[in-house]
Amino acid sequence: MFLLTQLIGLFVYTIYTDKLQLPYGMEPPEEIKEKPQGKEIIVAFAIAVALFFLLIRLKADTFIRLWFLLVTVIAISLSINAVLFKISVDNYSQFLALLIALPLAYFKIFKRDLIVHNITELLIYPGIAAVFIPLLNIKWTVIILLLISLYDMWAVWHSQFMQKMAKYQINNLKFFTGFFVPYASKKEKEKIRFLKQKYAKNPKELEKQFKKSKIKVNLAILGGGDVIFPIIASGVFYKTYLSILPSIIIMIFSTLALLFLFVIARKGKFYPAMPFITFGIYLGMIINWLMF
Repeated sequence: MFLLTQLIGLFVYTIYTDKLQLPYGMEPPEEIKEKPQGKEIIVAFAIAVALFFLLIRLKADTFIRLWFLLVTVIAISLSINAVLFKISVDNYSQFLALLIALPLAYFKIFKRDLIVHNITELLIYPGIAAVFIPLLNIKWTVIILLLISLYDMWAVWHSQFMQKMAKYQINNLKFFTGFFVPYASKKEKEKIRFLKQKYAKNPKELEKQFKKSKIKVNLAILGGGDVIFPIIASGVFYKTYLSILPSIIIMIFSTLALLFLFVIARKGKFYPAMPFITFGIYLGMIINWLMF
């Protein structure tokens, strides 16, 4: 899913860089695009994290859901609009993209459906990245990746803020900003299979028995930031060199770095993925500089 999102991101940001302006008022003015907005993005990120933490403390769940609904609708619409443009649906493409994005975003935020959740995640991060890529250059991308990696290590290993935020999203908000795949042991799977067969004709009783049985289901999760920053990095390199080769190189190395983390990671433990992914991106950057 990580790699697929990178490929979708490659498609989306090449469309917006070469042929199309960002819709819905997202296209930055030329004077802003000419000057990298790295400092402003760092400040905005810090404010967003602080605001989210404050809203959690205030238990403003409804406001958070509406906030994420708005972001999700816009992000999905940006990705779908690029697809519609590519297949020559020029007239009303922005409107059609919104019509498609609205029900997807609604089911993601307000309904618990694993398939819809992960499908929408594939479209959200390319759309968000397309907004930030015009605002950055390579220097600021390097700096932001370093800062995000340091923050990720602090938030996971020291303050455990990431774990708390993930659990709050899943348990209270009923959604998660990132990919997640549930998995269970062989013994637990047998229990699930038995209950499904026994109460197949009675969904309410099945749900009741699931709660009583206290079946333990683990989650393999990957946060949204771990997905979006490699897309931004590869997009900035595409914008700089106007070639997909630098983007593909960064994509390959970031994916290999994440794979390395998955190989060494132990089940039941949280790991900051960004330091590993950033290291992979930096290696990809170095190779690009040697080649170009």
